[in-house]
Amino acid sequence: MRLILLGPVGSGKGTQAGLISARFGLPHISTGEIFRTNIKNNTELGKQAKQYIDNGELVPEELTNNLVANRLAETDCKNGFILDGYPRNIAQAKFLETITDIDLALMIDLSEEKIIARLSSRRMCSKCSQPTSLDWMVDGKCEKCGGEVYTRDDDKPEVIKNRLQKQAVSQELIQFFKDKGVFEKIDATDEVEDTYALVKEVLDKVNND
Repeated sequence: MRLILLGPVGSGKGTQAGLISARFGLPHISTGEIFRTNIKNNTELGKQAKQYIDNGELVPEELTNNLVANRLAETDCKNGFILDGYPRNIAQAKFLETITDIDLALMIDLSEEKIIARLSSRRMCSKCSQPTSLDWMVDGKCEKCGGEVYTRDDDKPEVIKNRLQKQAVSQELIQFFKDKGVFEKIDATDEVEDTYALVKEVLDKVNND
């Protein structure tokens, strides 16, 4: 199965990708992982990407496309893959269809209000660096070591809202996959296990078609 996962930050997309990867034996591939691997292995494309990243610049689209193409050509992608964070726009989507077919573009969706509530409830322990949440803490402190907790800057509501606006999945990209007949959307409001049950139902249907 060749799967694209779409969804806003904080929707639980990464968690679902991990569950899908384990269940179906598919590699979970993100652009961040591709960049890190190529930079770590000092590949030619990695060297080029590193120059842009070190300068705080966006990696050019052509270079990103080439990195993705190389990754999908590796042997572990022979029977399928999960693409997370790519494509981000129509140009990338059109490039992708020149190198592979896509069986499903699955949107893990969650309202902005619920995402802000979910992410802004996260806390970090100042003592053991254990991530936690308001629901898990004991007497307002880290449930693991009893240390004081704090809110990370990127978990503050105003920062989350800004990230959601900048990283939103465009309606144009959604329509692109709808026109191809490969788009499905899952509401991630429920617990992880309930959301995964819905995801698995969709994936099983695609596998059996």
